[in-house]
Amino acid sequence: MENLLHYSPILLAVMIFLIQQRIVVTPEQLERKHREIMEDVEERFVTLNSFKDLKEQVIEMKEKIDRIYDCIITVK
Repeated sequence: MENLLHYSPILLAVMIFLIQQRIVVTPEQLERKHREIMEDVEERFVTLNSFKDLKEQVIEMKEKIDRIYDCIITVK
């Protein structure tokens, strides 16, 4: 216990430094940053379900274009 009292000013200075430099964060700050990241991800990226739906639509369009192309070729 005596050693702890001897080093307490140094420990206090280190803790103040860590808090000022934002090396140690509170759960509230962490949650706020998490929300910001999630909002940014929602704006920039598409969901996996949306991507799969779009991919299916592109495949369907390709098949239709191929059928149209085949029809044009057979008419000639």
